[in-house]
Formats: sequence, C-alpha cells, structure tokens
Amino acid sequence: MAIALILAAIMNFGSYWFSDKIVLSMYRAQEASPNSELYQIVKQQTEKSGLPMPQVYTIPTDMPNAFATGRNPRHAAVAATDGIMRLLSRDELAGVIGHELAHIKYRDILISSIVATIAGAIMMIANMAQWAALFGGFGGDDDEDGGGIIGMLFLIIVAPIAAMIIQFAISRSREYAADRGGAEICGDPIALAKCASPA
Repeated sequence: MAIALILAAIMNFGSYWFSDKIVLSMYRAQEASPNSELYQIVKQQTEKSGLPMPQVYTIPTDMPNAFATGRNPRHAAVAATDGIMRLLSRDELAGVIGHELAHIKYRDILISSIVATIAGAIMMIANMAQWAALFGGFGGDDDEDGGGIIGMLFLIIVAPIAAMIIQFAISRSREYAADRGGAEICGDPIALAKCASPA
C-alpha cells in the first residue's frame, strides 16, 4: 500500500507542479496582449478578488472553454479560447473569468491533485490485488473462511468504483464553490448564470 501511495504521489506531484506548462503547451496557448479585452477583464476581476495577477493566455480553437491552472495563486494562469470569447458578452466572460479565479483562490488545483493521488493509490492497490489473485491464487490460511476472497474482491471491484465516486463528488463540490466565488468576484451572478461554467 505504501508503494502505491508513493508512486501515485510522485506522478500527481509532477502533474501539479508543472500543470501550467503541461496544459498550456498541450493547448498551444499564446500569451494574451496586455491591450486585449481578455487581459483587461482578467486584470479587473483579479483586482476584485485580491489575488496576484495571473498569466493570461488565449487558445486558438473555436471550442468554447476557459480554465485556470498553476500550482498556487502566485504561479497561476488563466486561459480562454477564441470560441468562448466570440460566444459570450463581456459581462458573461467576466463571470467565467471570476469562476476560474475562484478556483485559484480556493487552491482547487492542489485539492484535485491530493484527491487524484489518493484515487490513484487505490487504483494501483486494486491492480496489485488483481495480479496477486491471478498469479498467487486465493490460497492461504486466511482464505479458508472466505474472508480473504471477499477482501480481494472488494479491492478489485469496489475500491476503484468508490475512488471514482469520491473524486467526482469532490470535483462537483469544488465547481459549486467556484460558481459562488465567481459570482462574488464579478459582482454579477446573473451574467455568470447565463453561461455554462466551462471548467
């Protein structure tokens, strides 16, 4: 179990620490001009939130999306696609940016990484149990009463499902919190409600 937790922690720590570089590179994001509308909206909402100014990026795709990334408020970035900037009004875009800044403010990227580490460890333990069952069988004194088999089946089947449910539930709760925080930051909950939260 300790090995699974350590391996999951190493993988997720790397993803967390370099999340901004990985994600922005994957989307071919380009740094936004300080004169652009997106940059000005992010600057305005950041001042309201009390956060340090994040890096601002645009993504050359028609798919409407926006997200925040980075390991903490001092190393954060906000990105929006060309598609969402065309689709939304300025007030609606300000609401979406407020939502993303709330993710930064509440350190949701760190929370997601911790949850992913725990879920990843559970998945690894389940995989190890599956291989142990295949190659080692269910033999042993502890298995004579069926307890070993039940425990093994629990690890293989139930534990991964439980891990996914917990991860999904925490993700949803962070989204609701970011909606509330975004409404407070932008000061216009109606504008935020008009558009589907993209992150």
